[in-house]
Amino acid sequence: MTFKLFGKTVVVLTLVAIFIFLGLWQLDAANKLQAAKKVAPDTTIYQLSDLASPAMALDSRSVGKKVSLRGNYILTFRAPNQIDQQGVTSDWEVALMQVDQSSAVLVLRGYWKDRLIEPSVAMASGVDLQAIVQPRQFEDVSTNSPGVISRVDSSVIVAQTDLDLYDGFLLATGEQVSEGVIDRDRITLAPVKSKATGYYWQHISYVIIWWLMAAIVIYLPFYRKRQESDTLSA
Repeated sequence: MTFKLFGKTVVVLTLVAIFIFLGLWQLDAANKLQAAKKVAPDTTIYQLSDLASPAMALDSRSVGKKVSLRGNYILTFRAPNQIDQQGVTSDWEVALMQVDQSSAVLVLRGYWKDRLIEPSVAMASGVDLQAIVQPRQFEDVSTNSPGVISRVDSSVIVAQTDLDLYDGFLLATGEQVSEGVIDRDRITLAPVKSKATGYYWQHISYVIIWWLMAAIVIYLPFYRKRQESDTLSA
């Protein structure tokens, strides 16, 4: 085998390997997308400590899970210009709940206009909370000022408490105090999108394209050799 032929062989094999790898990568993406659609909703109700730890980044696998806990609201904030799942813009009531002697978590309780529905909650010995774990917001939609937060994110209030704060926040679905259940409108948020993107058949089409390219690269040397043979015999 001449050096020139060896070089051509290496190039062909390299291109074939690249196209096959790209096809396998696209096929894996298609399988992940299908698997994400088949995952049954997790109906388990967890303790917050089972899913997260204060002063630690929230695991993305904990997002969307239901939790039940008991604590005390110690601070209340208005989060202006927030948008819910229906696309309605309004101000939200966000409270800091102390869950033990050293840690606290932000809770999205509901709409700001409903904050006085149960005034006794501010003095209650404890609040039983049912909620859904949510990731923190990253974009400011207003300006921080006394009693106002620019986004629902514990990092914007670290200077206002000595407690260790949980990353993310809890979307309240139910609250109960000693006097009974707190009946107020709850906010619904769009579910966090899966990291698997695109459409299944779109991924499969790319798999076919990449592997077809690999087949073409393999076939081209034989085609050129046959063309040269035909030219010489003519």
